[in-house]
Amino acid sequence: MGSLVPIHGTDTFDGPWEHRAFVPSPLPERAPELDGTAYMAVANARAALAALDSTARQLPNPQLLRYPTLRREAQSTSALEGTYAPLQSVLTADTDRPSTVAMTEILNYVRMAEFGFTEALRGRATSLSLLNSLQGILMQGTHLEEESGRVRESQVVIGRRDNAPPGELPVRASRFVPSPPGLPLEANLRDLADWMQVDRRTSIDPVVATAMAHYQFETLHPYRDGNGRLGRFLIVLQLLHEGVLAEPTLTVSPWFEARRSEYYDRLLAVSTDGAWNGYVTFFARGLDASAKQTLRQLNALVKVQGELKEQIRGSNLRADSYHSLVDLSIATTSFTVKAAADSLQLSPQRVRDLVGALVELNVLRPLNENSRNRRFYAPKVIEVLLDDEVA
Repeated sequence: MGSLVPIHGTDTFDGPWEHRAFVPSPLPERAPELDGTAYMAVANARAALAALDSTARQLPNPQLLRYPTLRREAQSTSALEGTYAPLQSVLTADTDRPSTVAMTEILNYVRMAEFGFTEALRGRATSLSLLNSLQGILMQGTHLEEESGRVRESQVVIGRRDNAPPGELPVRASRFVPSPPGLPLEANLRDLADWMQVDRRTSIDPVVATAMAHYQFETLHPYRDGNGRLGRFLIVLQLLHEGVLAEPTLTVSPWFEARRSEYYDRLLAVSTDGAWNGYVTFFARGLDASAKQTLRQLNALVKVQGELKEQIRGSNLRADSYHSLVDLSIATTSFTVKAAADSLQLSPQRVRDLVGALVELNVLRPLNENSRNRRFYAPKVIEVLLDDEVA
């Protein structure tokens, strides 16, 4: 699946060291050999993705539901990399004023994804330039910001072997050592971006192609940080490019987060043993389950949207602006009066009156009672996004 190349360096305490890093071979032009189990998993994934996409296409405003599912994805994909914040805090966080470093990174994912989806829906192809831009957005405001937005210039290692001796050098104790830095790494990432741009639907099923590209990106590990989060984002981005999805509402990380050990093992097994069959089967099952989970959540959000508007119609509130505010509470999950005024193009005082009436009706609730810049949210919307049975 690749080659081992020599690397070397100097440790502050142990002095010079030598080791080897793994450089994956370029992706082939045809699919790897897969058995019937794998192709059945791929077929099931395609059916589930088609059902999700069909539902999203039928919604009057599918973009409305993109943001809340994106925040859930941001929380879960960051947790996979060790950056954790409670989901409820992520759903109601102020994008302009993250409360912690962890929240900054999580909300950076939302900003990165919004940028990436916008570019993809405008027809921009996946390229080295786009990948660098996405990774740069992901790392803004972090301690690695200055080293971001470009292919890494230093060696990185991944994980630690269970049987590594205490005190062993990280490079020798690591579970996997990806490609060394330098022009070959940048060239290999450019080759992957070019590979992802080619329409191979006549020779490789889009789900299989997406699995292959995901393996290659994670194995190259081209950036100083953010490879896992960016790599999982590229799953949805490629499904958009492949025409499998028209609206990027799919969330994939909760399923992989729940199976993180197997996820990492399956990726590694492709490098060590060429175990494409097991990896593609696992990956396809993940897309199948994720599409069904996302569909359940979309349907639940649409149902809550209808219930809240019916609640308003049953009251003495008649202005259409109340319904627009319900839509905003789904699209942004929490908002300030100023943000709502800007979004709905109403005066701040008018929005205060609208919000006050919906708080009285128990459609909305203030998030921070004593704050000068209070945020508001719809409890029923948050309940859907926090419901494990739905999501």
